[in-house]
Amino acid sequence: MSDTLLPLHTIVDPARRRETRDRLEVLTALLGGPHVEPIFREALIHVPADHPVFGWLCRVEDCHHSRTNARDLCHPHKMEWERGRQANPQLTRREFLRDAKPAKFYDRMGEPPVCRICLVRPARHHGLELCLAHNGRWKKASATEPALAFENWLATQTEPFHGYGDCIVASCQSLSSSPLGLCRVHEIRYEAEGSPGHAMRPPKWFNRYEMVGRPVPILYGDKAAFLRWCKTTHPVSRAGTINLQGLPPLVRAEFQWALFTHTQRGAHSYWPTWWIQQLVNLVRERRVGSLTELAEERSQLDSRKRFILHEALTELRIVYFTMEETKEAGYIETEHFGVKFPQRHSNWDLAEVPQRWLRDLLWEHLADRLRSPKGPRSTGPLDNDRRACVELGAFLEITAPEGGHDPRLLDAEHMERFVADHNRRIRENLPALGVRSHKGKPSTVTEHTGRFIFNHARVILRFALDTGRAEEIGLSRKFIVALPTAGTPTVKARRPFPDPVARALADQTNLEMLADRYDPNNHGLRDAWEALVFTGRRANEVLKLRVDCITIHRRVPFLWHDQTKVGNLDEAIRIPETLYLRLQKRQQITLERFEDRHGRTPTPKERALLALFPSRSRNPKGTVPISYTFFHTGFSGWLEDLEIGAWVPHQARHTLATNLLKHGAGLHHIKKYLGQVSQRMAEHYAKVASSELDQVLERVWVGGPGSANPGQLLVSPAEGLTKAEAEAMAMDLARRSTPAEGGFCTFQPVVRGDACPWNMDCHNCDKFVMSGADLLYWHRKAEQWRTLAERAPDDATADYLHQVFEPTARAIDGLEKALAALGLLEEALALDLRRPQDYFHRLWSLAFRASDLADAHDDTSDFPEMTE
Repeated sequence: MSDTLLPLHTIVDPARRRETRDRLEVLTALLGGPHVEPIFREALIHVPADHPVFGWLCRVEDCHHSRTNARDLCHPHKMEWERGRQANPQLTRREFLRDAKPAKFYDRMGEPPVCRICLVRPARHHGLELCLAHNGRWKKASATEPALAFENWLATQTEPFHGYGDCIVASCQSLSSSPLGLCRVHEIRYEAEGSPGHAMRPPKWFNRYEMVGRPVPILYGDKAAFLRWCKTTHPVSRAGTINLQGLPPLVRAEFQWALFTHTQRGAHSYWPTWWIQQLVNLVRERRVGSLTELAEERSQLDSRKRFILHEALTELRIVYFTMEETKEAGYIETEHFGVKFPQRHSNWDLAEVPQRWLRDLLWEHLADRLRSPKGPRSTGPLDNDRRACVELGAFLEITAPEGGHDPRLLDAEHMERFVADHNRRIRENLPALGVRSHKGKPSTVTEHTGRFIFNHARVILRFALDTGRAEEIGLSRKFIVALPTAGTPTVKARRPFPDPVARALADQTNLEMLADRYDPNNHGLRDAWEALVFTGRRANEVLKLRVDCITIHRRVPFLWHDQTKVGNLDEAIRIPETLYLRLQKRQQITLERFEDRHGRTPTPKERALLALFPSRSRNPKGTVPISYTFFHTGFSGWLEDLEIGAWVPHQARHTLATNLLKHGAGLHHIKKYLGQVSQRMAEHYAKVASSELDQVLERVWVGGPGSANPGQLLVSPAEGLTKAEAEAMAMDLARRSTPAEGGFCTFQPVVRGDACPWNMDCHNCDKFVMSGADLLYWHRKAEQWRTLAERAPDDATADYLHQVFEPTARAIDGLEKALAALGLLEEALALDLRRPQDYFHRLWSLAFRASDLADAHDDTSDFPEMTE
């Protein structure tokens, strides 16, 4: 099987357009390509039992029977599996497949054996492999001589009977079982359907005719009706066989192409061969000339047929229509541009735009987006382009001359009316004219959606103006420039979870409810949510984790993930041990499911691509993760049950960032840890609630020992800062400083990441400042200096040391006075030696036992045991 799909435009014929070609000719040429499996070129497709996509053999080792459902077991093993699970709910699929024995029974889905004596007649007794005549002889002989061994009797049967040829049903390849000309299955079906044409054999035909070597005459009530039934009845369903015989050539080629392209999909669903045969039988029964004739009837079909037909029509649409033809038909096919958005159809319907000229401009603009080197990352811009044109077109349909279908009749007045009408809908929250929700109801126009309508409609019309298309169709420039820009929509920053909400979302009972009620198939919603809370990752970064995303380095657990939004791939962050253990358990569940499905462990290459939270839909290789829609649907339902209000998962990220800021982390730390695009993104988290602002107002900054005035108060909440000023101060201080030993460095080149030109001699630098959180650190430093001075060998040395330490003493004294004046001195003295900012650094969260460190130079076998 090929791993790549053939180019859609295989035939190149400059002299003729594709619409003049015969579709059968196109499909025949595509199917004749070197990468198409030969089995898909036949009218009678025999699929190998172990085919990677359409395989049909029971998964139990050495069992040669066909599967009975979309799982992987034959009927006896399916029943055995269900009994085993009832007896032992902990039984895994892998354990069952390992211990199960091959089933011994007649598989009615398989081709019946031939008589071992005649070799040209189908066996009636499948165990003995004897035709009807020889089985009758054996019964008679064994009744006459009960002690007769079957092998001894078989040795005496040297006279075979002649065969009846193939079954006369047009779509059947089995051997006929009687002079009637039908195989056994069709003979039973013929009788069950009332014997159309009343074809029959004469009474006692075997003894009167066959035993004496005379041909058996067939009696008909209406031979034409009988032959008509033989031509139209369905073929017998056989395991691994797709019978396309009797179909029109074009329909047969369409099925063959659909089957081949299905094998080329990276994430394909499972199509049992008997599902495909059911759709083939329906097409044969309807006598359609092409699968496209069933497009309007898809909703009337059962889910199996509808599922297969939809994918087949999608693939045929790509082949049958060129880009220009899709434009004519009122839709755009993204796969013509090599673009396929996840979990979206490749064909985008543009027919809701009523005016042909506007629809064409929309198509051309979308095509320009899809052709661009980078291309759209998501469907958002394309969706907004379409909505803008639908809304503009709906307004022109109502108010413009001739419904707006003639662009030459439009001027600035019509656009101004549209702008005024849409602004009124924004102001009054009225329903849109053309845009509808997924439920079919008119969407409510908001300020946010209104801005998108104006901006995207303006972009499309300006595109027409710049490319000359507006002049070509006669669209007035005044009409285009009358549409103003709406500016960038105001994006309201998400707030962190309030404490009661955060407690509810972390409660163990509530988390169990999320798993039990909204994730009954154990996709991992709870695990994904806890990972999101602990790490502050974006939801899609968590959902797209791979199975080997967790590791331990030097006894420290890490999470490896891709920050695709900022281009950071395979980034690692440290995680708590509790999260590591939870993800490790999820990892084991995912690997067990792979083994249950495939009966083996994944290869290293397969394991590297496995999703930690794999979807169970169209995901045979386990590489496709669950969608954000699935995650958000479960999360929203959970919030409704908890009755705690409307929140979104992304607010967990804001909560973590705010807590980091609250405990002293700088914005540059938050930016790096969360993978922000810029520091301004991280500044959203400085806009915190009043509880966090209190800590900002409590910051006290004084000049360091190397400044001109050590201990001088630089920043203090006593200056009467407003809330807005405090927010600005928090951002400004974080932007203008970087943590240093015992305080902060405000020298801008160092803050931006450059090397310190004074070799990090912070305490003698006038750019160094001290904060209220550093008081205890400096107290201990002062104690060390006093000890050194007391141990000086003479008074001169002691005086010199006191003189050197004097600026630092002044700075400490000034810091104490400032804190005392603010009533914060006791809190400052209660702080640990280390600053809160330093807790964010991994070095402060690792500790070694002193005894281990003392003996480390004698022990080279391992590192000292770390504690955290």
